Amino acid sequence: MDPQVRGSAELLGALLHPDFREFGASGRYWSRKSIIESLVAGTEPGRPRPVVVSGMEGVQLAPDVVHLTFDTEYNGGHVHRSSLWRRTDDGWQMYFHQGTPFHAEGE
Repeated sequence: MDPQVRGSAELLGALLHPDFREFGASGRYWSRKSIIESLVAGTEPGRPRPVVVSGMEGVQLAPDVVHLTFDTEYNGGHVHRSSLWRRTDDGWQMYFHQGTPFHAEGE
C-alpha cells in the first residue's frame, strides 16, 4: 500500500512472485506484468488518498506459505482482501491476491 513501493517496478517486482495473479475488487484479472505496469504508470483506479487497513490476520498453511486476510477502506468503499505469500530464495513474495467489495454495517 506504500506509494513509494506502488510506484517502483523494481520494488514491486521483488514483492510479486513470478507467477503472481490477481482478481481485483473491480472484477478485473491482473497478471504480474499488467499490475506492475498499471501501478507504476499510475493508471490503477484511485489512490490519491491513503487506504485504511484493518483486521489483518495471517495463517500459516505450510512452512513456506501464508494466507493473509484484511479489509481496506478507500474513499467510502470497503474491500475484503485475501493473499497468498510464498517464501522463496528471494524472500516472501505475493503469489495470489483477490479483493471482494462489501458493504460495511450501517451503510
